[in-house]
Amino acid sequence: MNHKHFMNLHRTIAHVAVCATAIGSLACATTDAPGESSDDLTSNTALARDLTFTGVVFVDATASQATIQATVKKQTQSGFGALRTATIMPNKRELGEADPKLFVKTPVDVVDTSKVGATPKKMLRVAYTYKDTAVVPKSFAKRSNISVGLLSSEYASQTGRILKECTDNDKEAQDFQDSIWYVFNPSLASCKAAMAKEQKAIDADRAKLKDAKTQVPLSEVGRLYLPITAALVGNKTNKNASYPEYDKLWTGGVKKGRLVVGVVGGLLAEWEGSGPKPSTIDDEGYTEWFRMMRAIYTARPGFQLTKTEPVVDMGSYQIGTVKVAGAKFEDLMKWELDGTGWPAGITTSAQKSQLRQAVADKILQNWMTFELPVTVQIGKQAKTTATIEIDSYFGSGGSEGPHKRAIKNSDVFIYNGHSYIGYGPLDPGNFTAADFPASYQLFFIDSCVSYNYYEKDYFPLKKGGTANLELITNGMETWTTGSGGALGKFIATLVDGKQHSYSELLKSAEVTNGYDWGGDALRMVDGELDNAYVPTKTPIVVSP
Repeated sequence: MNHKHFMNLHRTIAHVAVCATAIGSLACATTDAPGESSDDLTSNTALARDLTFTGVVFVDATASQATIQATVKKQTQSGFGALRTATIMPNKRELGEADPKLFVKTPVDVVDTSKVGATPKKMLRVAYTYKDTAVVPKSFAKRSNISVGLLSSEYASQTGRILKECTDNDKEAQDFQDSIWYVFNPSLASCKAAMAKEQKAIDADRAKLKDAKTQVPLSEVGRLYLPITAALVGNKTNKNASYPEYDKLWTGGVKKGRLVVGVVGGLLAEWEGSGPKPSTIDDEGYTEWFRMMRAIYTARPGFQLTKTEPVVDMGSYQIGTVKVAGAKFEDLMKWELDGTGWPAGITTSAQKSQLRQAVADKILQNWMTFELPVTVQIGKQAKTTATIEIDSYFGSGGSEGPHKRAIKNSDVFIYNGHSYIGYGPLDPGNFTAADFPASYQLFFIDSCVSYNYYEKDYFPLKKGGTANLELITNGMETWTTGSGGALGKFIATLVDGKQHSYSELLKSAEVTNGYDWGGDALRMVDGELDNAYVPTKTPIVVSP
């Protein structure tokens, strides 16, 4: 695959009102509840939205509140795939809980219209209203509505049918069959046809009822698909220039006199255990890690590899009878990315591969520190010496250890790797307030749909919330190819001393991979609106 959602086992401001059809006289709620407001976001390609939709589930007449909520949650979860495939990304993880205060419960008699004289079954029809924030592409700015859909809360028993009718039924969809909600795509022609056919049968059965107000046909209770229409209105997306708190970054947060960038890179090969595990040098994440470092070295000459943990000699290797000594990190980049600059005696393809793997063995799951000394002048203050420090760890998997270390000890934390469908090592549930430093931080989580998985739940963990933390996340799937170079350009742009706006920083991190799937995956910044730094008021000069 070319994007970073899979784990090794498988991988705007307007108002969005989504109203279910064929659910009686229920109306769409389009007004924010008291105390609720939209979060303004900074983005070059996305608009933030308020998201509201109304759905219906059926439960036993004596169902508990907990059962009702669980049934509703099962259905709303399917809205994640429906909206994702329509390039609408909600903010709450897999669409969170619907507000039970907005539930409308109606006792109904369920009638099997195919059996004359059958005794109706007593059930409860529960209409619910779900509210969230979301992001959409800017192409939606003038779009007034979009048709999507939901799955029945009992869809798990019909995943084979859904796979065939309402997914692309490709390898990705098949890999996600146990989580079919993620790839559910009601916009497909085959899915629209299946939904229309089901709705036609329900309408025919409804016409046979004696009392449509108190009775529902069995086919409606047992339906698999619920068509809904999304309406898009309003616009509050932040259009003003915003900036990181550069003055806080350059004065030293976690380390006095240092701007520390912690980078964690994950293995990206989608190995499923059905064959030999790919070697590190064959992993695209490894190549992208080198591309990231080259982009930094190219834009900011003078960086040096100063230490590793554990301690290894990155300049010395024994390849058969050939001893390699005195290699610099620049040489390692040439070997890996260009296939040039080989040491004397390294001539055959086998030797070159052995040397590359020997380098990879020392880099894999090793902390590497790169440093660049600079001088910094903030406003009219005296110049001071400082160091730009990049602490990088490549080869993270499912353990949160590397992430916790990087977050605790960095001013800027960057992750490039799989999202693990939100349940991986960066799941906010793995962290507590003690895992964060007290100082100001900026996170860039470059994994698939990280806006949904890794966004809003971090702010409550950080002391000061948005006053001390900004998050850059992706609204949709993002790409492996080109991601390393893009992140390297982002880091280099952030520390080049020109104090770029967030819009410029996002532009620097756009993927240009030579294919038609580049761009920035609806990337956005959140938490920046309370930032006080303005470069025209407090100029900062950073010199080598």
